[in-house]
Amino acid sequence: MTPLLAIALLIAVGALIHARLRSRGLDDQIESLHGELQHMQQSCARLAPPSVVQQLVAGDAAYTAEHKMATVMFIDLVGYTELSEKTEAALLAEMLNGYFKRVHDAVTAHRGRIATYLGDGVLAYFGAFEPNPWQCDDAVAAALDLVAEMQRYAEELAARGQPRLRVGVGIHHGSGLAGLVGTEDRMEYAFVGRTVNTAARVQTLTRVHDCAILITEAVREKLGPHLAVRALPPTTVKGIEEPLITYEVLARTTSARVATLDRA
Repeated sequence: MTPLLAIALLIAVGALIHARLRSRGLDDQIESLHGELQHMQQSCARLAPPSVVQQLVAGDAAYTAEHKMATVMFIDLVGYTELSEKTEAALLAEMLNGYFKRVHDAVTAHRGRIATYLGDGVLAYFGAFEPNPWQCDDAVAAALDLVAEMQRYAEELAARGQPRLRVGVGIHHGSGLAGLVGTEDRMEYAFVGRTVNTAARVQTLTRVHDCAILITEAVREKLGPHLAVRALPPTTVKGIEEPLITYEVLARTTSARVATLDRA
């Protein structure tokens, strides 16, 4: 082999190796970008249904909102305004984070989704992100678990000489418009309509009736067995023409049907 041919061969081999390395580098970049895209889709799926995320990633301009039946839960802290005025900021933030974690754990453990945080309040959906024929049972089970966990948390706080926290939970089931709402700069997946407003009103009635969990007739009708509820007097609330009938959720029971106690 002549020196010139050897040099030419080395140059050719070097070019081939360089091309392969460059190709491998591109493959690594593509694989990395693919992984990032999957991570983004998984993250977005916590904020909107996977089908909606896939449409948006694909640039599907035909995406539209849809009417759904869902169960809405409103949660907030009892006496938060007074608590916030008397508690040092760092301690208040720590207490709130403990509360929010317990809300998140209870809701997600029963196939619910946190929609948004509103100060000390939390809005959660059951059945708005994906079909769930047991959404009312799941919402009530989540509320019962949350109240029980908040009682334990209150004991922990009291043992440290800190104020106890207590929640009020309102739950309603009905129709609404589910989809992306907002502006080009900021959008979120939401469930909009009278059902949400009614759930908010129900939550305020936990103060009136001095109870932790209130549900509407629409929820009670769909509950499975092993739940005891107590019917409460119809109450007029702002924004709703007819007096609102609600039920206090008492506990899980061993009965073969939903137990409904007489009004007090």
